[in-house]
Amino acid sequence: MAKKKAPAREKRTPGALPSREEILQFLRTAGTKAGKREIARAFSVKGGDRIGLKKLLTEMADEGLLTGNRKAFKERGKLPPVSVIEIVARDKDGELVAEPAVWDATEGERPRVLVLAPRGSLHGPEPALGQGDRILARLTRLEDADVFGYRYEAEPIKRLPREKRRMLGIFRSRAKGGGVIDPIDRKELKEWPITPGDEGDARDGDLVRFDLNRAGRFGVPQARVVETLGNPQDQRKISLIAIHTHGLPDEFPEGVMAEAASLREPARHGRADLRGIDLVTIDPVDARDHDDAVHAAPDDDAGNSGGWIVHVAIADVAHYVRPGSRLDREAQLRGNSVYFPDRVVPMLPEKISNDLCSLREREERPCLAVRMVFDRHGGKRSHAFLRGTMRSAAKLSYQEAQAAIDGAPSTKCRPLMERTLKPLWAAYGALAAGRDRREPLDLDLPERKIVMDIHGRVERVVVPERLEAHRLIEEFMIQANVAAAETLEGKRAPVIYRVHEPPSKEKLTALRDFLESLDLKVPGVGAVRAGDFNRILKRAKTLPVADLINEIVLRSQSQAQYAAENAGHFGLHLARYAHFTSPIRRYADLVVHRSLIRALGLGEGGLADAEAPRLGDVAQAISEAERRAMAAERETTDRLVAAYLADRVGAEFEARISGVTRAGLFVRLKETGADGFVPAATIGSDYYRHHEDAHALIGDRTGETYRLGDQVSVRLVEVVASAGALRFEMLSPGRKHPGASGKMPRGRGFLRGRRPPSGRR
Repeated sequence: MAKKKAPAREKRTPGALPSREEILQFLRTAGTKAGKREIARAFSVKGGDRIGLKKLLTEMADEGLLTGNRKAFKERGKLPPVSVIEIVARDKDGELVAEPAVWDATEGERPRVLVLAPRGSLHGPEPALGQGDRILARLTRLEDADVFGYRYEAEPIKRLPREKRRMLGIFRSRAKGGGVIDPIDRKELKEWPITPGDEGDARDGDLVRFDLNRAGRFGVPQARVVETLGNPQDQRKISLIAIHTHGLPDEFPEGVMAEAASLREPARHGRADLRGIDLVTIDPVDARDHDDAVHAAPDDDAGNSGGWIVHVAIADVAHYVRPGSRLDREAQLRGNSVYFPDRVVPMLPEKISNDLCSLREREERPCLAVRMVFDRHGGKRSHAFLRGTMRSAAKLSYQEAQAAIDGAPSTKCRPLMERTLKPLWAAYGALAAGRDRREPLDLDLPERKIVMDIHGRVERVVVPERLEAHRLIEEFMIQANVAAAETLEGKRAPVIYRVHEPPSKEKLTALRDFLESLDLKVPGVGAVRAGDFNRILKRAKTLPVADLINEIVLRSQSQAQYAAENAGHFGLHLARYAHFTSPIRRYADLVVHRSLIRALGLGEGGLADAEAPRLGDVAQAISEAERRAMAAERETTDRLVAAYLADRVGAEFEARISGVTRAGLFVRLKETGADGFVPAATIGSDYYRHHEDAHALIGDRTGETYRLGDQVSVRLVEVVASAGALRFEMLSPGRKHPGASGKMPRGRGFLRGRRPPSGRR
């Protein structure tokens, strides 16, 4: 926004004082320091006339027009041109609303500030601006403040660190008033007292935001509730903690909902007719949205004997969510959908995700599809994208499709066997052969799933079986994603890639040193490939430390992310890769759809001119949104599992050591996958040192060793469900260290909580 010019001041008669309005106008355009001296100089007030000016300024202050002192006056209620503001809400159109971070209540009501979109990358590795963020901003005063309620517009300059002492916790009331705050952060497991009157409107069990105040220089910190956020005591609402902790936007603004309600399905004119193809959706049994469908058939081309034609059809979200729309801005802000056991925080409103763009059984839906031709060895011969209309022949679960192939088809699957399911599996057989030649990284990463009962409480925690049906869909989606990246590169069109870089030299060196102690070799730093890790993992399966090696190899890998520049995908062993198959729940996929539409001339809804230069910033923001979602999902699972185990304090469990630190051992339970901690000070009667290179704690006197990956028995000692924290006692003795002879092995320093043996400082 262009900076407004200060109005020219009229020449005045010597000795005449400026009017009240002239002084206010001067202060509006002056810098941060404008005291009596600066005002006198600006209006040529000299000599004895300064007494009259001083009296006028005092009167204006008494009338509430000015605040400050003789060295720095400002208009009452006026904000400096550059101010620190805090985002406090979003209006019905989804725009960010802020208030000054520091405000004197004597100056009246806090002015509302409309936050404009940053001109460049403001966030760095951080997510998009949201409620609770503090920013340094350049402010422009608005003349029509009374119309919309805003008195300023703010152009963000820099994001500032969030206040460290404003925290979240669970309020526990006391009969006589006041109460305590239970922690939700497992790194700070302490209670904070609240005196009567400081609890606000919080009730027992409410999730609250609170500040800490000290009673005196050495007083005990006291908490004060500043906001009540809801009651997560019901396990069905435990996800509220993660939603508020990570600032996830869980409600859509009115303007976004109104825009979604106005959407209509597109006409079939100009679209390819795919309704004659028996496309099917195969998803988890509890899936609510279905954004991908698949089909396979033998290729009748004599030159491709034994080959296959595979269709992957994806919901045409780009038709409904156009660049620059309110829906688009909201989707970009969210970055992705977030999935909790009790709820979903979607990227798009239900009208889109569960209705217009859900590929429902036997209902026509617009789609963006890719037709791929493979030879009998799984090598791709060609591919082509088209925009069409499809109709799902059936909605199947992974378990239902797998049972049918295994010889137990359901009533729904029986008529699909010959024309749909068997060809899908046969085509997958060819693609799987191609995948095996490619040698993607093959880590064993079981995921736990929480099963809730009808009352919304945790019934059990399971690790779902990984079926061939899962691998089939996964491989078809990978091939569609590769086709999207190849097409866009071929057209020199903008791409948001999904990149996964090789392990860093430092991590490879540490991994090599560790594996060599087990007679396992890793190739040179410059030559390492995903297949090299697979051979290590395959050999490890024959060793008693297979779990340990799998864990160490996993930790050596880089984290996948989004980028506008291609760096390849190390884990999948692919030169180029872009997410295309889930535009309902990932913003990156929507951008790829738009780029394909524009590059191939497939109609409206293509990438806008203004989007391409910003893809680097967008990729960075949605990468952070993904990490934020993963953290929120993981923390919620930890809290639910902790609540599930709360009545089993004293029980014994089989576990595996999943982390080793100076302070103690992290363990993961075999039964539930729950993570907990065993403090080093509670282990045995020896003094244990941390050997970082060996990923182990080793006893000074006995040489007993607890190493990453070891199977152990533990007893549950304490549960803090609100923080998802579990504390255990070690029951298993450590393994004997080969060199144990009473000689102190070289360690990394003393462990917290245990005194070292006499003389060993």
